[in-house]
Amino acid sequence: MTKGKIVKALSGFYYVEVESGQIYQCRGRGLFRKQKITPLVGDRVEIDITDNGHGFVTGISERKNELVRPPIANIDQAIIVTSAREPDFNALLLDRFLVLNEAKRIEPIIVITKMDLVKPDVKKEMETFQQMYENIGYSVVLLSFKDKEQVQQMIPYIRGKASVIAGQSGVGKSSLLNALKPGLDLKVGNISETLGRGKHTTRHVEFISLHQGYVADTPGFSSLDFREIEADELPECFPEMVERQNDCKFRGCKHFKEPKCAVKDAVDSGEIPDFRYNHYLQFLDEIQSRKPRY
Repeated sequence: MTKGKIVKALSGFYYVEVESGQIYQCRGRGLFRKQKITPLVGDRVEIDITDNGHGFVTGISERKNELVRPPIANIDQAIIVTSAREPDFNALLLDRFLVLNEAKRIEPIIVITKMDLVKPDVKKEMETFQQMYENIGYSVVLLSFKDKEQVQQMIPYIRGKASVIAGQSGVGKSSLLNALKPGLDLKVGNISETLGRGKHTTRHVEFISLHQGYVADTPGFSSLDFREIEADELPECFPEMVERQNDCKFRGCKHFKEPKCAVKDAVDSGEIPDFRYNHYLQFLDEIQSRKPRY
C-alpha cells in the first residue's frame, strides 16, 4: 500500500504523485462507484501499484474541504485573480468569490492584474481598493505581467501550499502561471470583444507543481451562486462583520433591519466601505429569495 496525492484527473484516470515524486496512472476501485464516491484532485489517497507500473486507488483520506466547480479537494488557499482592465475590475464579482471561499474556510489571496494597461486615475482607484481589502485582512497583490519583480512577489504565497487559481475568464490566470513557471506554456484565452469576457480555455483539473507548492489551473467557475450558504451563515463570510458581531445588541444579528447594530454603525462611520455592505445586502436578498429545495 502506497500513499500519495491525486494531482490530475482525466478521462477516468487519476494521476497520483507519491513521496518520491513519481506519478502513477491509476483507476478508482469499483467500490467507490457503488458508494457514490468520486476521487478528486487534491485527495490524499492509498494506492495499490500493479506489476505494469499502473495502480488502483484503494482508499481516500478525509477531506478538509472540497469544491464542486472545479471538482477539487484539500485546498489551502484560493488565488482570486481579477483584472484592472479587459475585463474591468468588478468588486461585486470579487466579493462573490470571497464569500464562496470564506464559506469553505479557504483563505483567499486577491491578485489584480494588468496594472500596466491602466491610466493613472484607474491605478489610484486600484490602490484604494487594495487598501480597503487589506484593512479587512486580505492579502492583495497588484500585478503587471511585464514586471518580473512583481510576478516574483507571488512566490512566497504559493510555496508549500495547495492553491486553486480562480477568477472570471480573461483576467490572466493562465498568464500568471506561465509567468511563474516559464516553459509551462498554458493556453491563454483571447478576450472575446463582443461578449466582453474570455472563452474557457482550460479543460481538466490538474495540480501544477510550482515553487514547492501546488497550484490548480482550473476552468473559470461556471457557477457563482450561493446555494450552499444559508442567510444566517452569510455574515460569517464577511470578516469585518465577524469582527463586530459581538457588539451588536441582538445575538444572531443579520445587520439589516435590527436596531443597535455595530455593523451598520461601522458602515455609517466609514469603517466598513459602503460597497461591501451593499454587496452583503444584495447577497442576503439573493439567498432569502431562493426557492426552497426539497
